[in-house]
Amino acid sequence: MNDSKIELLSPAKNLECGFEAVNHGADAVYIGAEKFGARSMAGNSVTDIEKLVRYAHLFGVKIYVTINTILYDNELEAVRTLIYRLYEAGVDALIVQDLGLLQLDLPPIALHASTQTNNRTIEKVDFLRRCGFTRVVLARELSLNQIAEIHNRVEVELEAFVHGALCVSYSGQCYMSQYSCGRSANRGECAQYCRLPYSLQDAEGRVLLKNKHLLSLKDLNRSAFLQEMIQTGVRSFKIEGRLKDVGYVKNITAYYRQRLDDILEKDNTFERSSCGRSVFFFEPNPEKTFTRKYTDYFLNARSEYLACFETPKSMGEKLGVVKTVFRDGFEIQTDKKINNGDGLCFVDKQGELQGFRVNRAEANRLFVGKMPALQKGDFLYRNYDQCFEKLLSKKSAERKIAVDVLFEEIQDGFRLTLCDEEKCQVSLPFVYAKNAAQKKEQAQELLKQQMIKFGDTIFCVRSLRVCLTETYFFPSSVLAVWRKQAVEALLEKRIQMHSADKVNRVENRPQTSGATDYRDNVSNKKAAEFYTHCGGTDVAFAYELNQPQNAVLMHCKYCLKYELGWCKKQQGRQITPSFKEPLFLNYKNRLFKLVFDCKACEMKIENV
Repeated sequence: MNDSKIELLSPAKNLECGFEAVNHGADAVYIGAEKFGARSMAGNSVTDIEKLVRYAHLFGVKIYVTINTILYDNELEAVRTLIYRLYEAGVDALIVQDLGLLQLDLPPIALHASTQTNNRTIEKVDFLRRCGFTRVVLARELSLNQIAEIHNRVEVELEAFVHGALCVSYSGQCYMSQYSCGRSANRGECAQYCRLPYSLQDAEGRVLLKNKHLLSLKDLNRSAFLQEMIQTGVRSFKIEGRLKDVGYVKNITAYYRQRLDDILEKDNTFERSSCGRSVFFFEPNPEKTFTRKYTDYFLNARSEYLACFETPKSMGEKLGVVKTVFRDGFEIQTDKKINNGDGLCFVDKQGELQGFRVNRAEANRLFVGKMPALQKGDFLYRNYDQCFEKLLSKKSAERKIAVDVLFEEIQDGFRLTLCDEEKCQVSLPFVYAKNAAQKKEQAQELLKQQMIKFGDTIFCVRSLRVCLTETYFFPSSVLAVWRKQAVEALLEKRIQMHSADKVNRVENRPQTSGATDYRDNVSNKKAAEFYTHCGGTDVAFAYELNQPQNAVLMHCKYCLKYELGWCKKQQGRQITPSFKEPLFLNYKNRLFKLVFDCKACEMKIENV
C-alpha cells in the first residue's frame, strides 16, 4: 500500500456484514474462512468470500482473510489447500499467526502478521518484515511514541486497532482459557476468562474486593486521535468485531469513515485507499451500539479506570439521573428522547448491572411492566435504542462511484464513453441509423435522462457531454441497452483493475536471539523448522501441546494495582488498604496468582 494511502479496515462476521462494511465506507474488510481463524464462530465458505471479493473490488476495497490460529501438524495440508482456494478467489492478503506457514509452498499472496504474533517491539516488527510480511498488525498496548519509533525504524506497513473489544493480555500471550478449560485462545476458542467475576484476596485469604469483573476492560475508541495516529505512521485503522452483528458494522464503519474523511479533506498529503462516496441515511453514533464504556487504552499514556468492574455487558449511551420514582415508573432528567421499547440499564447498590425495557414513554416520564429497584439519583444508560436499531435494520447507506459520460457521433453511428473517478474508462461504439428527431426538445430530454439513469448501479453521473451534429431520434429501449452494456463493461474493467497483487516473497531467514519457549506458540513441525532455519536452538512447543508448570497464563500491560489506586508510583488517588502480598484472583475457589513487575509496569497472572 502506498505510504500516502489511508485505509479503514472493517470486520465481517459473514457475507452480509462484508457487503455492508463496503457500503458504509470501508477501504478493506477482514473476514474468516471456513476454519483456522481466531474467531472459530465466524467462519465463511470460500464461495461467499469470492462473492465479497468481487463486490469489494468494484470499489477498490481489499479483502483480507484471517488464518490466524496456531496450527497442528495434521492441519497443515488442509490449510495450504485452503490458502490456494482463497488465492484463486481473488483475496488480497492473509492475516496469519503461525510462522510454520512460511515453510509451506504458498501462492504469491500478501501476508499480514496478525496481532496474535505479539508485535510490540521494534525488533519483533523488523523480524516479521524480514520474514516477508508486507504488513504488521501492532499490539493494542503501544503508545503514539512507540508506534512512531517503529515506523521510523522499520519499513513495513503498520496497522493498528482503533475501536472495539480489548483483551487484557498481550495478544497471543494468553493461556488462561486453555489452562482452565482446554479452550485455546490461540486456536480461536477463547472462553473469555477475562470477562468473569473474580474476588481479590491477599496472601492471608482476606477478601479485598468481591465478585467484580476485575480483568474486564472497557472498549477501545480512538476516534479522537486518528490524526495523531496517521502522523506516527499508522496506515490501516482497524475496527475489531468479527463476532459483532451487522448493525455494529454499519454504525461503527460509518462513524470512522466520517472521522477519517474530515481529516483527509483538510490534509491533502494523504488520501483514502479505495474509491466511491458513501451516503448515510442515519447519523452514526458509537454510543448506540455495543459498548462497555470507552478508553483510548495506552495510546497517550498509562491512565486510570481502564476496566469496567460492574459488568462485561454493553452499557450503551449515558442518559441521565432518575429524578422521581412512582409505582409503575419513574421520571428521568435527560435531554435525550426515549422511545417505547428502549432498553435501559443501571448499576444497583450491590454494584450489579440491572436492565429493563420501557413499555411507554411520555416525554421524560417512563413506564415499565416490572419495576426495577430504582432509586432517586441512580444514573441510567440506554443499551438498546429502538428507533436507531430500526434505522439500521433498513437500507442505511449507499456507495457510489462518480462517472463522466460522453455520448458522441461517429461515422457509422454513435459512441458511449464512461470514465470514472479513478480514470478507469470504457468506450463502446454502436452502429446505428442517424434519424433526425421531429420533436427536438423531447428527443434531447429523452437522451439526457437515459444517459444519467444510473440509479440501480454503483455509479452516479458527475458530468454529461453530448456531441452530435444533429438532434437524432433514439428509442428509449435502445439507449437503455447501450447504457447497460457500457456499465457492464466498466464494472468488469474495474474488477480487473483491482485484482489482487501477486507478492513474491524473498527467501530470507532473519536470525533469532536464540532459544524459543512456549510463548512463541510453535505448534507444528514446520514452525519448529522455521525457527531452526533462523538459528533458533532448543525450540520449545506451544503451551497447548506441553503445558509448563511455571507458565504465565496472562501477560498484561494493564495493572490491577494501578487501576485500584494502590500503585506506589501514583499520587493522591486513595489510601492503599492493608494487605499481605502476593494477591490472588479467586473464581469459584480456583486461585490465580498476581505478579507485579513494577519496573516494567506490567502484571502477570500465574496458576497456583
